[in-house]
Amino acid sequence: MTNQPKMGFAGPEDEGQVLGAKLKEAREYIGFKQDQVASHLEVPRTAISEMEKGKRNVSALELKKLAQLYQRPVQYFTGDEAAIPADVAFLARTASSLSNTDRKELQRFAEFLQAKSKS
Repeated sequence: MTNQPKMGFAGPEDEGQVLGAKLKEAREYIGFKQDQVASHLEVPRTAISEMEKGKRNVSALELKKLAQLYQRPVQYFTGDEAAIPADVAFLARTASSLSNTDRKELQRFAEFLQAKSKS
């Protein structure tokens, strides 16, 4: 008997658990409780719990709303994203809330640091 992963409708069974773990991690990172997320999605809190345990499928629309709420790209949850270091992702999320003037200043500072490291 081979040790092939069990296949469900959307792929290996553990994909739901991987997605659920990422959803839970993102929710906890920004400090939301399950009931707050449930209210945002207009679903029962138990649905969020089941999603995070990999026991409930997440629709495309739900995933899009969750990604927006958690300030992450959908690809982060689907595994289609190239790995971005956590500190770089944090900087990007933080920079997105800055004014345009502050973002331009941050960009100039990043260019300064790049030039400095090359010399």
